[in-house]
Amino acid sequence: MSNSFWSQIVHNRIFLITLLVWILAQAAKVVFGFFKEKRFNFRWFIGSGGMPSSHAAGASAMATCVGLNQGFDSAVFAVAAAFAMVTMFDAQGVRRATGYQATILNKMMDDIYWKGQIEEKRLKEFVGHTPIQVLAGFLFGIFCAVLFY
Repeated sequence: MSNSFWSQIVHNRIFLITLLVWILAQAAKVVFGFFKEKRFNFRWFIGSGGMPSSHAAGASAMATCVGLNQGFDSAVFAVAAAFAMVTMFDAQGVRRATGYQATILNKMMDDIYWKGQIEEKRLKEFVGHTPIQVLAGFLFGIFCAVLFY
C-alpha cells in the first residue's frame, strides 16, 4: 500500500465516517426543510443552521470513532471529545447570538431604508443552532458512528 497523502486519507476510517455523517446530517436538513416548507431548497444542504446540527453530528461522530478506535480512556479521545464540546457550544451559543444580532440589525436597516437614508444588503440571520438542533446532531453523530464503525 502506498503511503501517499491521498491514499492515507482514503483509508482513514475515522475521517471518512466523520465526513459521511456530516453529509448525511446536511442531507437530513434538506429532507426536514422539504417536509416543513413543502419546497426544495439546495441552500439547506450547503448552508449552516437547521435540524440537525451537522457541526454537532460530525464532531460527535469523530469523537465516538476515536473512542471506538483508541479507547474511551485515551488521550486522543479526550482531545476529540473536548473539540466536540467546543464545537457544539459554539454552534448553539456564539453563532446563534450572531444570528440574533443580525435580526436586530436587519430591522434597523429596514427602518433606515424606508426613510430613504441607506440601501444595504440584508445580513444572514440563521447562522446558529438551537439547543435541540445541537442535541439532535449530537445523538445522530453518535448513532451513525457506531453504525458505520
